[in-house]
Amino acid sequence: MNIIIGIIIGIVVGAVAGFVTASKIENNKLLAKGEKMIERGNEVLKDAEEKGEIIKKDKILQAKEKFIQMKSEHEKQVNERNAALREQESKLKQRENTLNQKVGDLQKKSEELKQVSENLNNQIEVLRKRQAEVEKVYNESIEKLEHIAGMTAEEAKQHLIEMMTEEAKSDAAAGIMDIVEEAKITANEQAKKIVIQSIQRTATETAVENTVSVFNLENEEVKGRIIGREGRNIRALESLTGVEVIIDDSPDAIILSGFDPVRREIARLSLHKLVTDGRIHPARIEEVVAKTRKQIEQEIAEVGKRTCIDLGINNMNHELMRMVGRMKYRSSYGQNLLQHSREVANLAATMASELGLNPKLAKRAGLLHDIGKVPETDPELPHAIFGMKLAEKYKEHPDVCNAIGAHHDEIEMTSLIAPIIQVCDAISGARPGARREVVEAYINRLKKLEDMAMTYPGVVKTYAIQAGRELRVIVGAEKVSDVEATKLSFDLSRQIQNEMTYPGQIKVTVIRETRAVNYAK
Repeated sequence: MNIIIGIIIGIVVGAVAGFVTASKIENNKLLAKGEKMIERGNEVLKDAEEKGEIIKKDKILQAKEKFIQMKSEHEKQVNERNAALREQESKLKQRENTLNQKVGDLQKKSEELKQVSENLNNQIEVLRKRQAEVEKVYNESIEKLEHIAGMTAEEAKQHLIEMMTEEAKSDAAAGIMDIVEEAKITANEQAKKIVIQSIQRTATETAVENTVSVFNLENEEVKGRIIGREGRNIRALESLTGVEVIIDDSPDAIILSGFDPVRREIARLSLHKLVTDGRIHPARIEEVVAKTRKQIEQEIAEVGKRTCIDLGINNMNHELMRMVGRMKYRSSYGQNLLQHSREVANLAATMASELGLNPKLAKRAGLLHDIGKVPETDPELPHAIFGMKLAEKYKEHPDVCNAIGAHHDEIEMTSLIAPIIQVCDAISGARPGARREVVEAYINRLKKLEDMAMTYPGVVKTYAIQAGRELRVIVGAEKVSDVEATKLSFDLSRQIQNEMTYPGQIKVTVIRETRAVNYAK
């Protein structure tokens, strides 16, 4: 046991001694390496110090060179500033010398002005003395004149002013009378000249239209086919076109009667197509009338467009242009409405040019002045007012709208074109042969209207106005009530409709008013 312990202790002691010896050898190696590294570091440090010295010297040299350069530039700038200051100083000295010279000149002129002022003062004093003497003499003369005339100077002045005023008024009145008379004569002459020239330059042919159209046939056998079995063909044609078809003993002819020329034209063209085709029965009639109506509508649009192009009228609304085309198939007292409107347009343009107005606006207003006569529905307004509203709706010029509405004096004229349109409308309608209705027939129709209204009880006065387009009836308030006035208007309109023949429509207006009158005594 002791031997084992001794062996173990020996092994441990040997191991420790070996470890110590090995550690010493390793430490010696490390110390040798550290010394070498220290020597090497010292060498590196020494090299770095040497390089640092070299760099330091280079930087110092560069700094010295930069300093020398900046110093030279600074000296150069200082020299330039000094030169500029010296130049400014010399200029200031020159200005100072110039100002001193001017001050000297001003002092001399001031002395001269003082001398002139003294001379003027002396002259003014002399003039004052002379003025006092003149005033004294003037006052003495005035006193002598007042004593001789028996009135003061103010009274004489007032009297003279009154005399001159009266004389000036008299001369002015005489001059004004002469100017007014001369203006009247000149105005009448110029107006006649313009109207005559316009009529001569725009003279057109006139033709009176009828209310019937004659359709010629090749033979009498066609009449029976047009009438149809039990008259069904002719009834279908009349109901579809709104035209009365008259088949009488006239050889080889059928009369189409109706106040609407558009319907008559549709009926005439439809008959022509039916007779040419040979197939005549209600279904075929309906088909042909529909196609013909469409064809007429296209022709109306084309006529309106062509009319505007012929007259040089641009930018007109398409609906207004279509209504212009409808004028071709309308007449007023037998005068074709489109020809009448074209003539009024040309007359108005000529007059407007002579008077220095806008001829384009005048021509536009002349073409559209009767546009209210061709609506598709029957309005309750007079055609001039309705036409004005149509023009306003389609954005026409205000002067054109006013001329349309005022050409029968329904509204006040606010432009110079309005009276021109009114005059041209009268000229076109007054041409010999332009209209069928003579003056006597026109007057008789108006008188018949008024007499018809006077037959009703309670009617006090009657007036046919607006060229027979309106009948105004005034009734007594104590004899006719409001309800009776309404009934009177209705009954009278029906009687006129049944007993009279007239173009367009007639408005019946019954006026009933109550007046309370008393006298203060």
